[in-house]
Amino acid sequence: MIKKFLPLLFLCLSLGFSQNPLLSKNAKVSIFTCGKGSELYSTFGHTAIRIQDSNNFLDVVYNYGAFDFRTENFYLKFVKGDLQYFINATSYEDFIFEYQLDNREVIEQSIDLNLTKKQELFEALNSSLYSEQKYYTYKFIDRNCTTMVMDKVNNLFDKKVLKKIDDTSISYREVLYPYFEDHFYYKLGINIIFGAPTDIKSEQLFLPIELLHSLDNAKINGKKLVLKKEIIVKGNKIEKPFSFINSIYFIALLLLIILVINKRIVVFSYLFILGLFGLFLCLVGFYSLHKEILWNYNALLFNPLYLLLPFLKKEWFKRITIVSMIFLAIYCCILVTKPHLLLMLPFIACNCFILVKVYLRTKTAE
Repeated sequence: MIKKFLPLLFLCLSLGFSQNPLLSKNAKVSIFTCGKGSELYSTFGHTAIRIQDSNNFLDVVYNYGAFDFRTENFYLKFVKGDLQYFINATSYEDFIFEYQLDNREVIEQSIDLNLTKKQELFEALNSSLYSEQKYYTYKFIDRNCTTMVMDKVNNLFDKKVLKKIDDTSISYREVLYPYFEDHFYYKLGINIIFGAPTDIKSEQLFLPIELLHSLDNAKINGKKLVLKKEIIVKGNKIEKPFSFINSIYFIALLLLIILVINKRIVVFSYLFILGLFGLFLCLVGFYSLHKEILWNYNALLFNPLYLLLPFLKKEWFKRITIVSMIFLAIYCCILVTKPHLLLMLPFIACNCFILVKVYLRTKTAE
């Protein structure tokens, strides 16, 4: 147990009473790429930096993905986009043990740096750890645990050695879509809350696996940056059994029940709830600093105009219904090339059926 805390104790004492300790010629630097987890915040995996120096009894992992659930107004800050993440340092044993417990893969890439660059990186990480640089404002694409590590490595060189080499012809939404295969409601929620900015080409490196691929191909003066690549924790992908409740079929069944019941109070309650959610999609962009949720065309499906329908009579009811159907048609045109078309299809079909039916019923009643 004591052995696990020696590297951190040495680091704290060294920084507390002197300058950064000088690394020896045996010092090693490596990048960890960690597999996805079951929690939403771990869906995309993780990136960290390891500094190892047996001469100095040092083996520390620097992690830019830390946050505190106890932060006041945590969820409001997360939605707004000003939640503070921070860097922390843990022993190698503790870091790896956590991923072993969760059965999550950890791949280590040892990188080829001269002693001067290793020392520079070591000092930069410690500067972040023990200064105001410790905290940073998390941004889903622009600033996260992976981009922070990438920037620290790129800052060691005169040119940008780490950059995205994965497919940049597809959108950010398409890049993220496969990560939610086992989490239907995460997939549904993310694709509803994300707006048009996630449909642009994914030219920026922001995912752990993208950094791993970039490291594999990076070269300095014609030499590969990665000296060695190995799997530290193998990890096992647990195949989840099919769950009807956790699937699009359950949503389709609920919507079908609404249509079969065919009661005014049920139908208009459904539309009113959709309208409230649509209003949220329209307004949250004014509150949040996350660029990913701006210009959310899903508000054409979850239409705020639905809030008015239960309270309108005759002519105005017909007008708003027609406008809502036009918006729904525009939404279908927008969505035809998007990966989440099938995900939204039950809502599209249900809304279309309801709007056409209530319009015809009103017209017949005249």
